[in-house]
Amino acid sequence: MEESYLLVLLTLDATLRVATPLILAAMAGLFAERSGVIDIGLEGKMLAAAFAAAATAAATGSAWAGLAVAILVSVALALLHGFACITHRGNQVVSGVAINVIASGLTVVLGIAWFHQGGRTPTLDAEFRFTEHALPFAEAARSIPVLGTIYAEVISGHNFLVYLALAMVPLTWWVVYRTRFGLRLRAVGENPAAVDTAGISVTGLRYSAMAIAGLLCGIAGAYLSTAHSAAFVRDMTAGKGYMALAAMIFGKWKPVPALFACLLFGFLDALAVRLQGVEIPVIGVFPVQLIQALPYILTVVLLAGFIGKAVAPKASGTPYVKERT
Repeated sequence: MEESYLLVLLTLDATLRVATPLILAAMAGLFAERSGVIDIGLEGKMLAAAFAAAATAAATGSAWAGLAVAILVSVALALLHGFACITHRGNQVVSGVAINVIASGLTVVLGIAWFHQGGRTPTLDAEFRFTEHALPFAEAARSIPVLGTIYAEVISGHNFLVYLALAMVPLTWWVVYRTRFGLRLRAVGENPAAVDTAGISVTGLRYSAMAIAGLLCGIAGAYLSTAHSAAFVRDMTAGKGYMALAAMIFGKWKPVPALFACLLFGFLDALAVRLQGVEIPVIGVFPVQLIQALPYILTVVLLAGFIGKAVAPKASGTPYVKERT
C-alpha cells in the first residue's frame, strides 16, 4: 500500500513537470486568441526558443542568458506573426503554420552548422541548467502523513520555471478579467470596431497580446531544453504547441479550465512513463504505446470539437479593417 501511494505521488510529481510547457503555451494562446489572432505558431515559437536557450547556455554557460535569448527569439517570431496577420491582414493559420515549418527546419540546420552533432546542441552540465530546489521544511515534512509527503514529493523539488508556470495561471486570470488592459483585450477579440470607435488602438492591443504570447512561449521553450532536458534535440516539442492549443479550446479560452486540461495531458504522459514494463493482472505487460498515444488522440478529439461546445472570440481569425469615411 505504501509503495502504491508513493507511486501515485511520483506520478503526480511528474505530471507537473510534463505539464509546465503546456500551461505556459496555453496561456500564450489565450492572450493571442482573446485579442482576435489565431496562434497556430505556438509549436514553432517554443521550438525556436528551446534551441536558442540551449545554444546560448552552451555558449555562455548561463541558463539565464539562454532564457533571455529564448524570450527574444520567441517574441520576434510572435511579432513576425503579428506583422503578417495584423499589419498586412494575412491568413492567420497559414502564417502560424509557416512559423512552425521554419522553426522545425531552421533549428536543425543551425544545430548541424554550429555544433556538428546531428542537429542537437551539446549536453548541458547541471550548473548551466535550471535545476530543482527543495522548498523550506520539505525534508522535515516527510514524517507527516499524507499532507507532509504530498508537500515533500509533489509540491517541493521543482525548478523555478515550474512554479512560474503555475503562477502564470492566476496572473493571466487577473490580467484578463480584472485589469483595464484585459477588458480591452477581450473587447478587441469580440468587437474590434467598437474598441476602435472608443479611440483605442486595435493594432496596438493585438501586438501587445502577441508580445505576451511570445514571452510565454519563450519561457516554455527554455524550460524544455534547459530544465526538463539537458540539451536541444530535433523537434523536441513533439506537438506540445498543438496540445496546448487543444487545452485552451477545451478550457473555453479561460485560464483555470485550460490549466486542468494541461494537467490531464501531463498526467497521461507521466502515466505512460510509469507503466513501462509494468505487468498488470489479466492484461499482462501494458502496451505503453497506447498510453503514449492518448494525449495526441485526446488532442484530435478536442480540436475536432467533440467534447462540449467551445465558442471562440467572435473576431478570432478575422483581420480588422478600419472603415474610412
